[in-house]
Amino acid sequence: MPAACDSVLEDIEDIVSAQDVKPSDWRYVRKNVFPKVRKRSSQQRTQTDDDPPHDSVIPGIQKIWIRTWGCSHNNSDGEYMAGQLAAYGYKITDNSAEADLWLLNSCTVKNPAEDHFRNSIKKAQEANKKVVLAGCVPQAQPRQDYLKGLSIIGVQQIDRVVEVVEETIKGHSVRLLGQKKDNGKRLGGARLDLPKIRKNPLIEIISINTGCLNACTYCKTKHARGDLASYPIEELVDRAKQSFQEGVCEIWLTSEDTGAYGRDIGTDLPTLLWKLVEAIPEGAMLRLGMTNPPYILEHLEEMAKILNHPRVYAFLHIPVQSASDSVLMDMKREYCVADFRQVVDFLKEKVPGITIATDIICGFPGETDEDFQETMKLVEQYKFPSLFINQFYPRPGTPAAKMHQVPAAVKKQRTKDLSQLFHSYNPYDHKVGERQRVLVTEESFDSNYYVAHNPFYEQVLVPKDPVLMGKMVEVNIYEAGKHFMKGQPVSDARVYAASITRPLAKGEVSGLTEEFRHAPRNGTKWKAHPSAEIPVKAPLIPWMALHLPWHQEGSGLKILSVSLALLAFLAMVYYGGIKREL
Repeated sequence: MPAACDSVLEDIEDIVSAQDVKPSDWRYVRKNVFPKVRKRSSQQRTQTDDDPPHDSVIPGIQKIWIRTWGCSHNNSDGEYMAGQLAAYGYKITDNSAEADLWLLNSCTVKNPAEDHFRNSIKKAQEANKKVVLAGCVPQAQPRQDYLKGLSIIGVQQIDRVVEVVEETIKGHSVRLLGQKKDNGKRLGGARLDLPKIRKNPLIEIISINTGCLNACTYCKTKHARGDLASYPIEELVDRAKQSFQEGVCEIWLTSEDTGAYGRDIGTDLPTLLWKLVEAIPEGAMLRLGMTNPPYILEHLEEMAKILNHPRVYAFLHIPVQSASDSVLMDMKREYCVADFRQVVDFLKEKVPGITIATDIICGFPGETDEDFQETMKLVEQYKFPSLFINQFYPRPGTPAAKMHQVPAAVKKQRTKDLSQLFHSYNPYDHKVGERQRVLVTEESFDSNYYVAHNPFYEQVLVPKDPVLMGKMVEVNIYEAGKHFMKGQPVSDARVYAASITRPLAKGEVSGLTEEFRHAPRNGTKWKAHPSAEIPVKAPLIPWMALHLPWHQEGSGLKILSVSLALLAFLAMVYYGGIKREL
């Protein structure tokens, strides 16, 4: 190979010739050097002072697409995460293609839901999108191969979603999966007064507790949500009052098991409901979520009184899962079919017209043909107007996954047979001609009607008259289908409004005063201190420093956090990331 140079240097001094300036002469040479001013071209100044450099990454200005699967509890979590991100300055978009980051909020109840979640991760990666994962799937199994290297926010850490999104946008992988505790006692989750964006501005979903007291052998949600942890009654009532002040006219109470509420904090569900009923204005309604039979049995008398209240829907979701005691024992459901019948029969007698919804699993391991026929007889007897039919899916890590499985073809056939039975009766035919009071809250999927519900939470379709939205009106029922009725508003009937307050616009952030709704536009952000009733304005510095749990940490952490935050802020100012008068 030829040499890089034609000659070889024996010593470093060989590169200095006799004509070169000696070091001792440099001070004289510099006197003849004059600075040259370079004139900037106008093209170089096309970027405005308010715009960051093209090679910088400033969290808080990106577009985020949020997708949620699963139950009402999960949907509430998604609304809270959207609200915090929007309050910080991020734009929540419905267009996944234009989003810079995808926030995927998962459900682990059944295999198909997790399959959709996994496919969405793959699509995001193929489209070079940043990804943050939330919900029960990563909380229950964070070490799955397809989750490696991705940011995860746990179900009890949703109040830190901005931190996780910020770091992910910067190219880091963050995982927050811990539990919230107070003096060693597990809490219900993030605070209820956080900003949120309601999917429907007229409906507020309130999670009254997380986790449950059961250990069902098929359930994967238990691995994610854990044991029962309830919110204090005062916090729940305050959240309800705030919702009504923002134009909400319908509240849904949700959790993994509402019937178990309060057992960990020395209270119970009826006590909570009576307090909430006092806060419900005229024209608004309360819907109670799912409760398992064992816990509602203790409060049947009080529950009947509450469900008869004019501002509470006479509706209760009580999953039976199977009408075979042997199958229920294998499921570890902690009740027998007789218990379920007792609950249903009592409520039907004491609350005339009540709607009982239930769930059934077809093809649970060990289920025989005789077991399944018992379930068919139960449905035939009660003719449930709302029935959730689920083919059994073995979830990894659950005891049921290790049991002897029913053949797939048998599970499929049983699911089909039960579905045919369910569709063989029409629960609302006898109601044609009735005059009913309904609350209008949303638009139908086909956009042809508004959707309302009568006092039994039965669906009634009404004409699309904007005057009716969010109002309680009287209608005449003129048609009935399998899942709905159709009603025509009565011309001389009074229209009830739940509140004189205008509902928030779709996409508007709940929980912020008018002053702070405009904060992202003028370059300032707000921070909520646990002891502050009103948010405090602060410069746009890293969220991690703004939202550290000051009331739980020592002074050393405070000093370190503030120092790091100020250094980061000054660095961003120096490099043009923020052009702001200090």
